[in-house]
Amino acid sequence: MAEAVQLFFKNYVNFQGRSRRAEYWWPVLMNLIISWSLTGLAIIVGGGFDALGTLGFNFLGWVFYVASVLWGLFVFLPGLSVTVRRLHDRIMSGWWLLGFIVAILIPFVNLIAIIAYLVIMAMEGTSGPNKFGADPKSGHDVGVFS
Repeated sequence: MAEAVQLFFKNYVNFQGRSRRAEYWWPVLMNLIISWSLTGLAIIVGGGFDALGTLGFNFLGWVFYVASVLWGLFVFLPGLSVTVRRLHDRIMSGWWLLGFIVAILIPFVNLIAIIAYLVIMAMEGTSGPNKFGADPKSGHDVGVFS
């Protein structure tokens, strides 16, 4: 897990080559836990929503809320690059990501697009080299459940 997260940050602007599933999914899990924790703390500690449904944060709530937003900005570019490399591992251009984003914005198509995206990200990459580079499994071993 630690190696996958290190690769996530080390290759934060590398849109070339390929990434294994572990290099994608471990950082996704880490980012979800951190984002949800910061947002949850903002709501719990900060007072959450008032009766009208608007944010009623106190100072500490805003601190956690801003930390959550800053974390999202911090991991945006590395997340984008690892997603493109993950698509490369499936012999798909990084432009497919833009297609998924557009499809997610279309009502009734968005559920299908999200499911397709998750399935593609979970599928094993192609064996051996492809047009985007060498097989990432041949260089190092990052076990998903090790």
